Amino acid sequence: MANLMAGKRGLVMGVANDRSIAWGIARALHAEGAELAFSYQGEAFGKRVEPLAASLGSDLLVDVDVMDDASMDACFATLKDRWGTLDFVVHAIAYSDKNELTGRFINTTRENFRNSLTISCYSFIDVAKRASELMPEGGSLITMTYQGSNRVTPFYNVMGVAKAALESSVRYLANDLGPQQIRVNAISPGPMKTLAGAAIGGARKTFKTTEANAPLRANATLEAVGGTAVYLCSDYGACTTGEIVTVDGGYHVLGMQQPENM
Repeated sequence: MANLMAGKRGLVMGVANDRSIAWGIARALHAEGAELAFSYQGEAFGKRVEPLAASLGSDLLVDVDVMDDASMDACFATLKDRWGTLDFVVHAIAYSDKNELTGRFINTTRENFRNSLTISCYSFIDVAKRASELMPEGGSLITMTYQGSNRVTPFYNVMGVAKAALESSVRYLANDLGPQQIRVNAISPGPMKTLAGAAIGGARKTFKTTEANAPLRANATLEAVGGTAVYLCSDYGACTTGEIVTVDGGYHVLGMQQPENM
């Protein structure tokens, strides 16, 4: 290991279990020397995250509800009291009612639209505002997106709209925070076998289809996504901001299926 993250401290938000994208990123950052804090929501998730965090030498866990300002205030106050400053934040938080990720997009309800956009997009803006105040010498903010933001993907529905808004937010935040030497980027993996991904209708078929047709004939791995995050958070990513970095085996370049699958 090159210790690319030695001396850097950061918050990882969104670990649900050991198959989470956020967990793959956390492992990669830790392997390169980063010191980590973790957020979770609610006691049930806290019990899952605590042993994972401990395995990476972290005892800094904060219960956070991104829909509650007081909870967010408390999270970043805890980080400030413990560390003083932050070097990076990984935001891997998204939500939509799974009942609306199986039918038609046109049937999206007002309540689920509001909740999906608030949790999946606005929370990153809110995190960026608070985290930037703890980055006096610059830093890196990363969020997670998916190609359903710009191409229709079966059953992704309102999450596609939320991710489109998130990607636009990445660009605007990159411009706002650039003068403070804070970089803002998103990673866009292909389909992955995660708890969140399983909530989307037809997830298994989507996974198999992308694997069979991607130029590399493979879907993204936690290791590949983690390595990309290390690059974006390390000094090697010093001049990269406002980007949507795709990690999907090349699937996003295709216009149609491979000949053998047509």
